[in-house]
Amino acid sequence: MTPASASPRREGRIFNSPLEHGLRMLFILNANEGRSADLQRLVSFDYLLVHSGDADGPESLHPAVPFRGGELLVKREALSMGLDRMFSRELIDKRFDHSGITYASNALTAAFLALLASDYARQLAIRARWTIATFGELDDRALDDFMSERIGKWGAEFNRVGSLEKLVL
Repeated sequence: MTPASASPRREGRIFNSPLEHGLRMLFILNANEGRSADLQRLVSFDYLLVHSGDADGPESLHPAVPFRGGELLVKREALSMGLDRMFSRELIDKRFDHSGITYASNALTAAFLALLASDYARQLAIRARWTIATFGELDDRALDDFMSERIGKWGAEFNRVGSLEKLVL
């Protein structure tokens, strides 16, 4: 018996898969210019990358779905698996030090990303640079505080059925 994550139906799925998360992390780590980041920081960066409009940045790449702030709670495992996949292909470095496991770009990261020429890839690169320029220098506590203060607001504009009915009417 195979686990649900390995079922044929899910194997071909790209959206919200470890592969998608791993590819986005290549953009973030490349913009981070060799500095390492731990998993928790990368979870926050991933949210900010695709929902940049929530943080007064460029227009978000992904739709403003209801309760999208909850993504922060569920993407950790897929993102971790994606990072492991990119590491197994030598596209990023994994470092072990006194603070735990961190990830960083390497020479292959930029070389691989240079091969991606779609508009979506260009938009990811722009937002990755914005994410790192805006939040990369924040210490862990300041980044956690920023995310915690806003998580309940992100997607909350859809939290009442009455609000949805007003939008439809």
